[in-house]
Amino acid sequence: MDRTGADPFSAERARLVDEVVEEFRRTGKYTGRNEPDPRVVRAISRVPRHAFVPADMRISAYVNRPLGIGHGQTISQPYIVALMSDFLELQGEERVLEIGTGSGYQAAVLAELAAEVFTVEVVPMLADTARKALDDAGYKNIHFRIGNGRDGWPEEAPFPAIMVTAAAETIPDTLVEQLAAPGRMILPVGKTNGPQNLVLVAKDADGRVAKTTVLAVAFVPLVGRRN
Repeated sequence: MDRTGADPFSAERARLVDEVVEEFRRTGKYTGRNEPDPRVVRAISRVPRHAFVPADMRISAYVNRPLGIGHGQTISQPYIVALMSDFLELQGEERVLEIGTGSGYQAAVLAELAAEVFTVEVVPMLADTARKALDDAGYKNIHFRIGNGRDGWPEEAPFPAIMVTAAAETIPDTLVEQLAAPGRMILPVGKTNGPQNLVLVAKDADGRVAKTTVLAVAFVPLVGRRN
């Protein structure tokens, strides 16, 4: 189903997709990914980002940068959304855990790529706004929870893919435990006002865990008590 329809942002969304693809080329020497999976490109082209930003910011919805959404949180830069989604290497049948619903934009992209998305948000007002935006956009394969993201969603674990959209100083052990074997988790790691890096956590079929630093990033902190 086409979730965008005829809207005044279609040309801007197409331009954004081109910018995201070009940024993959520019950063490929650091990330090892010179171009995104076509499924990721298609997801970015289908999701109406303007539906996930405050009304007074919609004029900037398709600028390739993060935007504030209130409560000290942001909607991530589209390139970073695409890059993190690409690193999960989703094929379409997976159940994905997302920590940090935020605006709902990343959840929408994941919902285009996976069978089910389980998303956790600690700020109730953000969770409510995101749920409404996602419902209005027609997404039916997203499950919501309000709570501490560090706890994950143990009742639904294990997950073959986990994405964390806020920076933790260390990788939460609970989330590593909820990662399936094999499975992939992508998350920013580092201090709030210090260096942060996007880190890929890969668990093999025997449960062995390998960590790879991908790219320097800047994210809001992961809120909630530590494990």
